[in-house]
Amino acid sequence: MESILAGLKAFFDTFGSTILLPVIIIILALVLGAKFGRAFRAGITVGIAFIGIGLVTGLMGNVLTNVGQALTTNLGIQRDIFDVGWPAAASIAFGTKVGMAVIPIALIVNIIFLVLKITKTLNVDVWNYWHFAFLGSLVSIATKNVVFGMLAAAIAAALALFVADWTAKAVQSFYNVPGISIPHLTSGPGVPFAILINWIFEKIPALRKLQADPESIRKKWGLFGEPVVMGFIIGLVLGILAYAFKVPADKTTLQVIADILNVAMNLAAVMLLLPRMVSILMEGLIPVSEAASEFMQKRASGREIYIGLDAAILTGHPSAISAALVLVPIAIFLSIILPGNRVILFADLAVIPFVVALMAPVMKGNIIRMIVAGILELGIGFYIATAMSPFFTSAAIESGFALPENAVQITSIADGFLWPNWLFVNLVQWLGGPIGLVVLVVLLGGTLFLYLKNPKGWERMAGAPASEE
Repeated sequence: MESILAGLKAFFDTFGSTILLPVIIIILALVLGAKFGRAFRAGITVGIAFIGIGLVTGLMGNVLTNVGQALTTNLGIQRDIFDVGWPAAASIAFGTKVGMAVIPIALIVNIIFLVLKITKTLNVDVWNYWHFAFLGSLVSIATKNVVFGMLAAAIAAALALFVADWTAKAVQSFYNVPGISIPHLTSGPGVPFAILINWIFEKIPALRKLQADPESIRKKWGLFGEPVVMGFIIGLVLGILAYAFKVPADKTTLQVIADILNVAMNLAAVMLLLPRMVSILMEGLIPVSEAASEFMQKRASGREIYIGLDAAILTGHPSAISAALVLVPIAIFLSIILPGNRVILFADLAVIPFVVALMAPVMKGNIIRMIVAGILELGIGFYIATAMSPFFTSAAIESGFALPENAVQITSIADGFLWPNWLFVNLVQWLGGPIGLVVLVVLLGGTLFLYLKNPKGWERMAGAPASEE
């Protein structure tokens, strides 16, 4: 069995998302009744879009990593828990014994939930199953029991389906992505923070009237409210903070100015290119969505089915990028001032758009509200990461990951900062393996029951418009 799982993992690693995702989309479209030519074009277009999204987010990641390193160097921050970034976390997750089994586990959970009509989401985002593997790996390390880790991964897969269904109407309306849901466990944990902060803002008259969504900013500030110009200005500020206050001896003033302007231009490019890549993605998904709708009308009395995709498709929205870029220096500042924090941020600063992506529909794109919610989530996240780093590091050692030089322990914003990992590990550890897992099932089952009892109310709480009724 272990050799079969290893072979399955090797297969997915070899072909990767840019090859297999188009194949999955083509097969799905054909099963749903689309003609071959239409299905083939849809799959290729989706693959191209994800290549483009990957290139643009990679550009943003490189820029923000360099900015983060410059800021931490300038500020003289010394910490013993290193942020190694989500690619390392994903590699660690899939390299453990739990990670080898997570793909069939998550697929089985999804199929069962679809058959029982507990979910509307078909999660084709197979490569982000690493979030389930990561969480399960931490539980396995904490309990020294691989079976407990696999069961925890299955519960995590179910949690992702719930979050996807809960936020689907809000995502579809706000981001204009019909038929899509987001079963992503880096974005999902931010929704409760957004709901809480949004509720507080709505209770304070002066704050309630403060409009800071991209459209309002554009109307108020004109040229300076345009997404590309906003990206340039934010990049300019980040570049100045990173490079202007402590100039290296080997650099001239002109070189420093060039570094600052490179940050500004690259982030302006991200603000323009990411939405374009997402529009290409939607061009590919529309035939699949239409085929799914016709299929369900004919064979399932009009039952809705959502296609579950990576939160990357949301990060191109001006509110998500703008809030995330402002949060970059704030996150580094938090790492300095928070007492007891041991985490230094490096590689995962580019994940912050994913952290805030599902906050945007709740707050109708209000960038100020999103920044406040992001500060709360990241602030708590530093303490979660500090507490969870021993398990993260043990999972890395088990998978054969080489720790960075001078790092005592490691973490990442995705998923080391996030509360589901803390909750799963601590419940299973405190209550004992079986009891803790049962409590997790009861908590998730109770939440699902309440959601299914009043889905419209829950969906409005997550940002769905009242017209969805």
